[in-house]
Amino acid sequence: MKAKSFAAPSATQPLEYYEFNRREPTPTDVEIDVHFCGVCHSDIHTARGDWGEVAYPCVPGHEIVGIVSRVGKAVTQFKPGDSVGVGCMVNSCGKCEACKRGFENSCFQEITWTYSSKDPIDGTDTKGGYSTLIVVPQHFVLQLPKSLDMPHAAPLLCAGITTYSPLNHWKVGPGMKVGVIGLGGLGHMGVKYAKAMGAKVWVITSSPEKVVAAKSYHVDGVVVSSVKEEMEAASHTFDFLLDTIPKAHDLSPYLKLLNIHGTLCLVGPIEPMPGFHSSAVINGQKSIAGSGIGGIKETQEMLQYSSEKNLLPEIEIITMDEINKAWESMTHKQMSKRYVIDIKKSFQ
Repeated sequence: MKAKSFAAPSATQPLEYYEFNRREPTPTDVEIDVHFCGVCHSDIHTARGDWGEVAYPCVPGHEIVGIVSRVGKAVTQFKPGDSVGVGCMVNSCGKCEACKRGFENSCFQEITWTYSSKDPIDGTDTKGGYSTLIVVPQHFVLQLPKSLDMPHAAPLLCAGITTYSPLNHWKVGPGMKVGVIGLGGLGHMGVKYAKAMGAKVWVITSSPEKVVAAKSYHVDGVVVSSVKEEMEAASHTFDFLLDTIPKAHDLSPYLKLLNIHGTLCLVGPIEPMPGFHSSAVINGQKSIAGSGIGGIKETQEMLQYSSEKNLLPEIEIITMDEINKAWESMTHKQMSKRYVIDIKKSFQ
């Protein structure tokens, strides 16, 4: 099946038009006509080779929403015409303890990512949602609640679950003070979820120009991390810090912001991090933790929660001819919302 897409031909070249063949659905697969795809910072890191070698051309995109166009004969959960989503993964071993407990995102064997991964069905390199169609095993397809419109639902499949999962796991709620480090595509969703869960919420940003944007989310306060006096004033304040910075950085200044028994959870950087002095966590019994997306069951729960609470990302809809400009903007920290590609309009 011919798919139209935009792909990175190498680690250094801009994305360009690319056609390729999708494999035919197996009996348990769902074929999806892609309507919208969110743009994630992971797309840039992967395509640019920041996280290791990838096969080119690389077709990114793992915040995918669309309409089911075809299903395999053994598919029972979906039918043509259903509104569905696909997130960061499209397969896992299904047999390890993590998978059996519903944490496919932590599969002990091998996760098949939505793009730049090896498809266990035919061994080809997976290609993501910057394309007109995709074929995914039914277990990894998500039902979209009827009240969620497609362009706003797209970023929930990564930015949504990546921030919802740790806040849910660490039981963020009333009486807690939460700091969200970074106000990008991840950070602004972290703010919305933490507020909905009843916590007092601050934004911690290195960009003074984002203070106004942060305040527009009705947060309880803003700390500019590049201002020494503001960081000192916020010492020992937070019960939970959600760190969404997408690259390696020094944790030491942020550990000082934690209250006793506080937790700093990394969801942004997926690369080696600088060291820190052990006393920074020993004093106060603090914790450094990490979280990556969420399992399929939790992701479906997140979609329902977002629908019921009307927790939607701030988005800017673009067409594929604007993607290189969008990546440039994200690289220079100019976004406090999420770009979403209108795939149908892009490939009319």
